[in-house]
Amino acid sequence: MILQRYVARRFLRQFLVVFGVFVAILFLIDIIEEIRRFGGRDIGLVGLAGLAALNITASLYGILPLLALLAGIALFLGLSRSSEMVAIRAAGRSGLRILWAPTITAVVLGAVLVSVMNPMVAATTKRYDEAAARAAGEVPQTISLGRGAVWLRQGVPAGAAGTGEDGGQIVIRASRASPDATTLYDATFLVFDETRGPVRRIVAQSARLVDGAWALTGVKEWPLGAANPENAAMALPGLTLPTELTAARIRDGFGAPEAVPIWQLPDFIRGLERAGFSALRHKVWLMMELARPFLMGAMVMVAAVFTMRPMRGRRSGMLVLTAFVAGVALFFLRNLTQVLGEAGEVPPAFAAFTPPLVAALLALTVLLRLEE
Repeated sequence: MILQRYVARRFLRQFLVVFGVFVAILFLIDIIEEIRRFGGRDIGLVGLAGLAALNITASLYGILPLLALLAGIALFLGLSRSSEMVAIRAAGRSGLRILWAPTITAVVLGAVLVSVMNPMVAATTKRYDEAAARAAGEVPQTISLGRGAVWLRQGVPAGAAGTGEDGGQIVIRASRASPDATTLYDATFLVFDETRGPVRRIVAQSARLVDGAWALTGVKEWPLGAANPENAAMALPGLTLPTELTAARIRDGFGAPEAVPIWQLPDFIRGLERAGFSALRHKVWLMMELARPFLMGAMVMVAAVFTMRPMRGRRSGMLVLTAFVAGVALFFLRNLTQVLGEAGEVPPAFAAFTPPLVAALLALTVLLRLEE
C-alpha cells in the first residue's frame, strides 16, 4: 500500500500542476477574447478580467478528461525516466498493479470535481451570460419553469401594448406546452407598457406560434387602463399578437443542460416533462456527468498503454504523441455518442458509459498482452 499511495500522490500532484497551467493559459486566451468583444465599451480591465474568470470555469470543466490524460502521461513518463518503474518491476510488481492506484485516484478525483465544479460551472455560466448581456446593452430573454406552469418574457413589438410605440414587456404564463414549443395551453398574456405599467391582460385556451405572431384561440381580453376592466372585457374567438420569439428560442431559453447544477437536474427534468417539453438533452447530460469520473480513469489507462514502459531515445516522443492522440480520439468519441444520445439514436446511459468502458477494456487488453 505504501507504493500505491506513493504513485497516487504522484498522479495527484501531476494533475494539479497540469490544472494550474491550463488555468493560466485559458485565462489569458479568454481575457484577450473579452477585450476583443467588449473593448469598445466602458468596462475596464478589471471588469474584463472578471468576465474571463467567470467564463474559464466551464472551459476547464469541459476538458477535465484531457487533463487526466496529460497527468497520466506525465506520471508514467516521470516514473520511466527516473528508472522508478524499472525498480518497481524488479521488486516483483506488475504494471497492472501499479496502474490501479492512479486510475482509482482519477475516478475519485473526478467524482469530487463533478460534485463541486458542476454547481460552480452552472452558477458562473449564468452570471457570465447576465454580465455579458448587460455589457452588450441587451436584456436577456427569460424563460423558466414553475410548479405546473411555464413562464416566458418577451419584448413588446410595435403596437402590442396599445400605444403604437416600441417598449415594454409581455409576461406569458402557460400551464403546459407542446414538445416542439410551438403551442401553449391555458396561456395568460400580461402586457406591460414602458411608462404606464400593465395595460392588457389576455387569456387564451391555446396560443400557437405562426409566422412571428401568437395565434390565440378562445380569447378573453381585459383593458387594464379602464375604470372597470371586467365590464370592458371582450370575448373573442381569436386574436393575433406579434412576437419576437421562435420555437428554437423558447427551447434554447431554458439554458444549456450544463447551466443546471447536477443536484437539481433530476427535478428540472421532471419539470420539463410536466410542462410538455422534451428533456432528452438534459437526460443525456446527466448520464454524461455521472460517467465523467470513469472517463477520467479510462484516460489514465490509455496514457499507461503508451508511456508505462522504458523510454529509449527518440521513441519516447512518438509514444507520448500517440498517447495524446488516442486520448483526444476517445474525447471526441464521447462527444459523438453524446450527439447520438441527444438525437435519440441511442439510450442516454449507453451514450455516456460506452466510451469509457470500451476504452478501459481495450487498454486493459493491450496491457495484459504487454505485461503478462
